[in-house]
Amino acid sequence: MRQTSNVLYIAVDSLIPLRGKVVSAFDEFAAALDHAGIPAVWLTSRPRLQLDEPRRKIGHVHPFIAEDGCGVYLPSDYFHLRPESGFTNRRKATTLRLGRFTCIPIAKQLPAASEALAELSEKTGTPIVTLSSLSPRELSQNVGLPLREAELVRQRDFDELFFFAGATPSQIEGFVAEGRNRGIEFRRDEALWSAAIGASTQRCVTTLSKLYDRALRYHASSVAVATPELSKGLFPACDRSILLSAGEPPSLKDPQVPSTRIRVIELHSPGIWEQLLESVAAKR
Repeated sequence: MRQTSNVLYIAVDSLIPLRGKVVSAFDEFAAALDHAGIPAVWLTSRPRLQLDEPRRKIGHVHPFIAEDGCGVYLPSDYFHLRPESGFTNRRKATTLRLGRFTCIPIAKQLPAASEALAELSEKTGTPIVTLSSLSPRELSQNVGLPLREAELVRQRDFDELFFFAGATPSQIEGFVAEGRNRGIEFRRDEALWSAAIGASTQRCVTTLSKLYDRALRYHASSVAVATPELSKGLFPACDRSILLSAGEPPSLKDPQVPSTRIRVIELHSPGIWEQLLESVAAKR
């Protein structure tokens, strides 16, 4: 591994959409980071299989954090050292071999979330439908993707995707409240929800940062980059934060923006990636 002063943690779901083009010049920014020797760790709500194509196209060879803080995925022989295990519900977790990656699990592996959802649905009387229970055609219709791409959405390692089937707002509120009491983490994307047990973006970043420090034998500053809606779990875990604003600079009172000192860069401004590279590379 090359010597570096900083490690970038960048939330990519707003930059690499499921359908359509990647944000303009993001691939050039990724190449510039590699040239500067700055590792870029991607963070995503998607599972590892959905990242295969964008990682290949952009040439991403660094670790990534998938399923909204459920696990840290390390390419083979990336660090050339044995990763220290993360912790799951106060119990030391072992590393897993998942596909081509060594995974440090932070959340409990499936079917834990699926079983917890089934029990919660029965207890609260709230009807839900998990994506894992749908036929391929039903899955494609519900996620709005072609059959092959839709299948990748539900091929997950930790979290279970689901939607409510005719539940009232009060039922949904009670379901989520009871689930959180049981240690279930929920994330909502319009009508689609995900559930995981023990997921934590902050713990993922902390675990991976310690690995970088061990490999480098000194502390490399962690730099977070995200749009407002993806910043909440990431910014508190990093030494510095850069917010990508899609329009007017967001208010620091915005509940989606953590109340920490951050630099704001307009996402669609001229020279965005040059500004961002300069900020990420800064030794402060």
